[in-house]
Amino acid sequence: MIKEFRLPDLGEGLTESEILSWKVAVGDTVALNQVIAEVETAKAVVELPSPFAGTVAALHEQAGSVVEVGKPIVSFEVDDAGAPPSAVAGSSEVASTESPAESAAKREPNLVGYGAVVEKSGRPARRQRMFDGGAAEREPVREPIPAVEPARTVETIAPLVVPNGPAAEQERPRSTPPVRKLARDLGIDLALVTGTGPAGLITRSDVQDFAAGSQSQLAVPELAPAAASAVGVSAERETHTPIKGVRKFTAAAMVQSAFTAPHVTEFLTVDVTPTMELLTRLKASREFAGYKLTPLTIAAKAVLIALRRNPTLNSRWDEGAQEIVQFNYVNLGIAAATPRGLTVPNIKDADKMTLLELSTALSELTDTARSGKTSPADLTGGTISITNIGVFGIDAGTPILNPGEAAIVALGSVRKAPWVHNDELAVRQVMSLSLSFDHRLVDGEQGSKFLADLGAILSDPATVMTMI
Repeated sequence: MIKEFRLPDLGEGLTESEILSWKVAVGDTVALNQVIAEVETAKAVVELPSPFAGTVAALHEQAGSVVEVGKPIVSFEVDDAGAPPSAVAGSSEVASTESPAESAAKREPNLVGYGAVVEKSGRPARRQRMFDGGAAEREPVREPIPAVEPARTVETIAPLVVPNGPAAEQERPRSTPPVRKLARDLGIDLALVTGTGPAGLITRSDVQDFAAGSQSQLAVPELAPAAASAVGVSAERETHTPIKGVRKFTAAAMVQSAFTAPHVTEFLTVDVTPTMELLTRLKASREFAGYKLTPLTIAAKAVLIALRRNPTLNSRWDEGAQEIVQFNYVNLGIAAATPRGLTVPNIKDADKMTLLELSTALSELTDTARSGKTSPADLTGGTISITNIGVFGIDAGTPILNPGEAAIVALGSVRKAPWVHNDELAVRQVMSLSLSFDHRLVDGEQGSKFLADLGAILSDPATVMTMI
């Protein structure tokens, strides 16, 4: 029997992923849950395990391809024991008189195969946590009624259904959000495009083919100047890099944030000589021996302390519910420059950590981010962020908010500069702090008090005694 594996939704509601590399080839024998590919979503690189045990019959996509969720990527040749009902994604099966094809049509793709059959009650079946390394909690399993299948039938999962009748003609053409955005950018009416995907789904290639004129004689004047300008330009003079993965996600998030939340940025330059002296003492102490301590470590702890006195900066504007969500915990985001682009993984419940624990978490976070192994879960759920532009020798900036957060702090470089200290001019170590906040959530007074508290802690760490 041939079974197709369709690209699953990796748990973040993403609509497409790029296949970075295949770990198997046609003809290879694979075991259940063996890693068969490495895929990159808009947020992270994820290893994709096989939902079946059998032989790889075909690879439908090449490495480097951007594939929409639900599209077949690999086919397996399996025997009846190759994919027992209880072994697929930890899902449960229910007894049914439906044929295998009808039963398969009700399944949804997930990370390691296909989900449980949807029961008539509409209640979702429980799923296994991905990569939990153990057995998942399951609903009681009952063996399905056996049915005879023809040899080498192709099992397809979750076919898309198009409604019939006049009402269907009035609905907008079926496509995914990225495809609709591409059509808008190219000035193309999707009603004129013929979909070649399942059940008439309009794909990215359909829109691109239409723009190129392969499906229509209609000219697209907007494309002519760009195409003409490319004629005669050698590859040595220009480098063209596709906008995808983390870069694409970051760009969309920054545009959304910049044009949705009214940003206000305030600046404060402080004498951080006492903080740098404290850092030197801590590095020499027995308790912190072997741990990586940096100005970011102390600044992150100072942000968490200042946040206790100014909790409005740890909130979110919920436009849909018309509510302000106040977080009673802090998931501290740290902007990290990686080979794949800018990511902002966050440290969960950072407000409950000691300085030693925070130091360890920061080291693990940055090492994981730079290796490209940050999980999607670590890239979501942040409540406030820090970007350390000082490591690049920059003094100050106007950082853009991470979507869904009320504030972000930019740490400038620590520089020696002339400073008035004890009424005398002296050479001190100074740092500029930049705070951007959402003015819908944070008033100028609240933002200023937070920044003043942060500066007070960094200029005199003993000030913490009066704040906690």
